[in-house]
Parts: sequence; C-alpha cells; structure tokens
Amino acid sequence: MRTQLIFILSLLNVCLVPAQERDTRVRTYITPTRIVWQQDSDHITNCNFLLNQGDGQAYWGAYYDYESIDTDLQGKKEKTVKAATYCQLSSTDGARPAILLDFGKELHGGVQLVTGAWPSHKPVKIRLRYGESVSEAMSDIDGKGGATNDHAIRDQELILPWLGVYETGNSGFRFVRIDLLDTDAILELKEVRAISIMRDIPYRGSFQCNDEKLNTIWRTGAYTVHLNMQNHLWDGIKRDRLVWIGDSYPEVMTVNSVFGYNEVVPKSLDLMRDITPLPHWMNAGFSSYSIWWLLCHYEWYRYHGNKAYLEQSRDYITALLRQLMTQIAPDGQECLDGTRFLDWPSNSNKDAIAAGLQALMVWGMRVGVEFAELFEDRQLSNDCKAAEKKLVKAASKVYKKFLASCPAPDAPGSKQVTALMTITGLIDAPKADKEFLSINGAQGFSTFYGYYMLEAMATAGNYQGAIDVIRQYWGAMIDLGATSFWEDFDINWIPNAAPIDELVPEGKKDIHGDCGAYCYVGFRHSLCHGWASGPTSWLSRHILGVEVIEPGCRQVRITPHLGDLQWVKGTFPTPYGEIQIYHEKQANGNVISEVKAPKGVSVIK
Repeated sequence: MRTQLIFILSLLNVCLVPAQERDTRVRTYITPTRIVWQQDSDHITNCNFLLNQGDGQAYWGAYYDYESIDTDLQGKKEKTVKAATYCQLSSTDGARPAILLDFGKELHGGVQLVTGAWPSHKPVKIRLRYGESVSEAMSDIDGKGGATNDHAIRDQELILPWLGVYETGNSGFRFVRIDLLDTDAILELKEVRAISIMRDIPYRGSFQCNDEKLNTIWRTGAYTVHLNMQNHLWDGIKRDRLVWIGDSYPEVMTVNSVFGYNEVVPKSLDLMRDITPLPHWMNAGFSSYSIWWLLCHYEWYRYHGNKAYLEQSRDYITALLRQLMTQIAPDGQECLDGTRFLDWPSNSNKDAIAAGLQALMVWGMRVGVEFAELFEDRQLSNDCKAAEKKLVKAASKVYKKFLASCPAPDAPGSKQVTALMTITGLIDAPKADKEFLSINGAQGFSTFYGYYMLEAMATAGNYQGAIDVIRQYWGAMIDLGATSFWEDFDINWIPNAAPIDELVPEGKKDIHGDCGAYCYVGFRHSLCHGWASGPTSWLSRHILGVEVIEPGCRQVRITPHLGDLQWVKGTFPTPYGEIQIYHEKQANGNVISEVKAPKGVSVIK
C-alpha cells in the first residue's frame, strides 16, 4: 500500500511540474578580431593573446612556466608559477589599465571571461561595458551621448573568480571595454569571448548581382532580422527588445524572403493577440499597429498558405475589423483613437499622420475582404468592401489637406504619406514618384518607412531610382562601419562623421553619440533594428523579381527589373523548396532568365 501511495504521489508531482519551453536558439563563442584601444598600456602585457581562439576552460598547464621552488610555512617545497602567455592587467594607485575589444560584427548575447591564477588568489573587480559602436563602449551611463541601461544592462561592475570562468550579459553589441577597478591588483585573462545567442537557421533565400554593394546591403538586412529573431521577433537587440507589431511588417517580409517559415513570426503574432484583448489597441494603444497586425497576418498567410493557423485567430480578426469600422467618420475620414502614429520622423505632422492612417485603413479593409472570403463570411466581406469604398472616397480630401501643410516634398512625413497613398492606389503612382518620392534622392527617408517608399517607387516603375536610393541611404550606413542596419538614419548626418568602428578623432562628428532624435537620442539609438531591413525583401521581390500570386507560393510570377545591373541570381524560399533564379542582360537590353522551381510551385514569366 505504501509503495502504491508513493507511486501515485510521484505521478501527481510530475503533473504539477509546469510545462518547460526549450530554447531554440544556440550559443556560439566568438573570438575578438582586434584590440581597438588600451589605457595604461605599460600595465598590460600579452594583450594580443586574447585574439587567439580559446576553449573556454581555465587550467594549469602549457600556458604556465614553472619559475622556482619555494618553501612554504610548513617547510614543504612547492613550485610557484608565473603566467607566461595570459593577458595580464596590473593596477596601482595611478594606473587603471583597460582594453577595448572588437568582435568584428554586431552580435546578440554576452561575454565569457576565462581567468588565470594571480598571486592574491582573491576575486578581482572589473567594469564591463558593451557598445554597438566604439564610442558607446567608451561612454558612461547618463553621461555625454545619453548611454543607458534600458532593456538590457550594457554597463556593469563584476567580480571575476581566480582561475575560473564567468559568463555575463544579454545585449546587442560589437565592442566590449574591460577596466580593472581594484587597486594594486593583477588580473590575468586567458580568454574574453563573445557569446552569440541566435537561431541556427539556414539562409534559404539568397541574392547576388554584379554590384557588391547591393549584395552587402541584402546580406546586412537579412542578418539584422536574423539577430532580432530571438525568443520572439524583436524590434532591436540592445534597446526595444520587444514585439512592436507595426514595426514587424518589414521584418516579416524579410523572414519570408530569406528564411521562409520560422516559428518566431506566428509566435509573435499570437503573443500580441493574446496580450491585447479588444477593444484595446496593440502595443499599449497604437491603433495603427493593430492594423499592421492584420497586414502581417495576411502576408504570413500569403507566403505560407496555412489556413489552419489563420483560423486560430479568426474570431480576433473578425472582431478587430468590426472595431476598425467604428473608427470611420460619417464623411469617410478615419477617426482612429489611441496613439496616432506612422513613424518617428513624421510624428510632429498631424496632417501627415491623418493621411497616412487613411491609407492604412483602406489597406486594412482590403485585407479584411480577403480574410472574410477565406472565412466564408459574406456579411463581413460586404461590410469591409463598403468601409473601403467610404474611405477611398474621402482619401483625396485628406491628402489635399496634407499637401496644403507640406513645407517641402522631402519634409518629414511627406514621403511616408505619399508612399502609403501610392501603395494603396489612392494617388497616381508616377506623379507621386516624380513630385515626392524621387525628390532629392534619400532626403526624407527613414529606415522604417524607407521600405514603403521603395515599394511605392516600384509601383511607379522607378526601379532604377529605388536602386540608387538603396545604394545612397543603406549603403552609407555600411560605409560608416555598420554590420547591421540602424533604428534611424538621416543622410544629413554623414558630413564630417567618423565611422562607428573607430575612436572619434578630434573635430569629427560622433554619428552615434551626437545624432538621433525622439526616443533614440545618442547612444540610446539602436544600431540593429529589424524594421530597417527593407532593401533585402525589396531586392528579392523586384530585382530578382519574385511575386507571390497564390497563397503558399503555389503560383509565383518572376519579373526581373535589373536597372543598371548586368546580372542577378539567387534563391527564394517556398513551402515546397527553393526557387533558383538567374537573370542576365544582353547587349540589346533584353534579359534572359533561367528559373528552376520545386514541384508544387507554378511559375509565370
């Protein structure tokens, strides 16, 4: 009887253990590529030893030379040892050695420190600072440049063990600064390795052409989103480690074009649904972001064709569409409450926001019709069509009011609004491109809405102009040392700016610490933001030429637009496998194409 009772209790105990979630990310140890800077370098020896690949294990062994034999207090003979090849920092009253390491590219994760056997046998205190730029890693919290510990601790004091291993950190960074804080202390470092934490997933999509700058831009956008594919699809890996669902739309398009299906997208869509009971708007009241949630859901269905997954949100989608219909005034103008927002550069222009939201509502109702037909809900379909018609009729009035308040074609808000109006067909695309989108190149672009501006230029047929802007705008970030794309960027920041991977020389602008606006001033500015990845999916869609026609990529159209490129090749992921594509321009300007599609995918040329 007692044995049976124990067995029953053990079963109950198993049942009471909460469900465990397996982390689908992997840890990779990254060796630094260079020593950027040293302080009190005469108190640092063997610094370059940290550039050798390590194994993460502290030990006595080959790294030590036996120097002499001493007699201890008990009269026993023992060998004393001296570190021969560890990096050693030694401090005095007047010397505080420090080093700055470069890990070569933007990373998400932390740092592993492997220590040696210094004479005191006591733990040693250090200060460790992460930076997405050199200048951020050299900055103080709340000092010049406004560095913060928001969302993730990037500046902290630590106690390192004698002859041990210490792992710390959970942020976005490329550079790490280590300061020895104790006085009259010795710190021996066998290794300082970055711990990269991200999903180990293949890049099923690819893009390559005869312009290496465009190739780098495509890869950088893909890598930016890859870094943000953490436990959910984040906005940024240093700051805004959150699911901002409106910002996610360009990320979702990049995931579709590069990785194909990945759980991170439905997981994030479901999270926002589950934590936002209606009639609340998503992301703490952003009414436009609830619309973007609908649009993200639609694109996910369009590329992957999983109707069963879509059905899981059917009740929420239907109720949200009906709630949006209540946000239309009798004259057809949107009257969305909550936080009215497009992007930060347009945030001060109320007329621009109103016109942009009008276009978003039209887009949302059109997607609503698609959802209603999938759900076989005739009444919802008719209601969405009627709402769309009402919104479209009022759109010209809203746009004219915006135009009356627009100070310049490339003023903040103008290209954002014009892009949305163009994509939704509310204004003439060639006219919009000529009078707004193409004025002064990348002036007035933003990293978030830059994706929609490129889409609008493509709608107008100006593929070459869009390619030029990609080179000018996103290419400038790469020229300034970026290995991932930034939360925001203004080409007016470029003159006299120092690159982010070097100490800022006297008389030069610190493009990280001195620039930025709104919620991303100075070092608070994220240099890895997924919403900035727009060129990656755009190049796959319009230059490689892949357009999804039927849900789940059952049918795609391949229409390349090479502009000034001579050739382009790549792959595009579908639920059935990858489409392999090659386009080459002939002497007469014609383009010949070779396309190999997997079984289950029908290709229209």
